Amino acid sequence: IIPKLIERTQTLKVLNGENLAAEMGPIVTDAARQRIKGYIDAGVAEGAKLLIDGREFDGAKAGAGCDKGFWLGGTLFDHVTTDMKIYKEEIFGPVLSCVRVPDFATAVQIINDHEFGNGVSCFTRDGNVAREFARRIQVGMVGINVPIPVPMAWHGFGGWKRSLFGDMHAYGEEGVRFYTKQKSIMQRWPESIGKGAEFVMPTAK
Repeated sequence: IIPKLIERTQTLKVLNGENLAAEMGPIVTDAARQRIKGYIDAGVAEGAKLLIDGREFDGAKAGAGCDKGFWLGGTLFDHVTTDMKIYKEEIFGPVLSCVRVPDFATAVQIINDHEFGNGVSCFTRDGNVAREFARRIQVGMVGINVPIPVPMAWHGFGGWKRSLFGDMHAYGEEGVRFYTKQKSIMQRWPESIGKGAEFVMPTAK
């Protein structure tokens, strides 16, 4: 899979966001770009194998409309370990870290051990692997042979653990409940008004 990832990262279309062919635009601010570069620096310093270095991307050479702005290209790391900063923290930038594991159980365990639990995908042709992955994984959004199932209005958006801020998820049923003022109405219609009114709370018998 690594050669395919290298090829895809190299052909990623980083262009002006007004260009409909763009797959990724510039970084939002220079501070954000410097922060992401810091993560790349940390990955190199901690011993991860840098296969594609997005810091070398030059917006001025990318084409019309890219001479200004805060640019980074796609970055690909291999042989990342779970004690590295680029694995433990959320980068929010065009950096992909590849962690190698010996088996399925180890993959599930390291995901479940992570303090964040936003989204995860499993790509497989084995139905048992897919079922066990979906059942065991402790992450809020799970995709099987598809990217994470968002943003779909009928799905909740937001992860588990430290990837959830607040009490409820956006979108889906929880999003509707967040913006809903609930009214409870309890009624009793006696068979005959001759029984008279009852002025006590109804209870289950």
